[in-house]
Amino acid sequence: MDICLAVDADGVHLGQDDMPYETARKLLGNKIIGLTVHNVKEAVEAEKKGADYIGVSPIFETTTKKDAGRAAGVRLIEGVKKKVKQPIVAIGGINKGNVAEAIKAGADSAAAISAIVTKEDVKKEVLDFIMIIKENKK
Repeated sequence: MDICLAVDADGVHLGQDDMPYETARKLLGNKIIGLTVHNVKEAVEAEKKGADYIGVSPIFETTTKKDAGRAAGVRLIEGVKKKVKQPIVAIGGINKGNVAEAIKAGADSAAAISAIVTKEDVKKEVLDFIMIIKENKK
């Protein structure tokens, strides 16, 4: 939140243990706020609170965030998609080899860290992800 406010970013993504959504909304006004969820119940609560998008995590095993928890698989995306209308972002272990699976399961987009920033040509990796996502959207 402090960085978001300091640089006047368009929004922020909050985890379950971060600042409460309601506090962030008061500080940010109508800026974008996304919330990470780990199950359908949390997703429904995030939508009721007013989250602009819902980050469903962790979908696949990840080494980027050590405390991410056990991978839920794409069934979590499918379950959340049935219960919420907000956009869904697949998070956790996302790479070019599995992002299509997450999108086909109902994710609107995906967040990838190590699959992009560890590569020599970051721009190429991002463009590859965009192409894969577009090709697999329903």
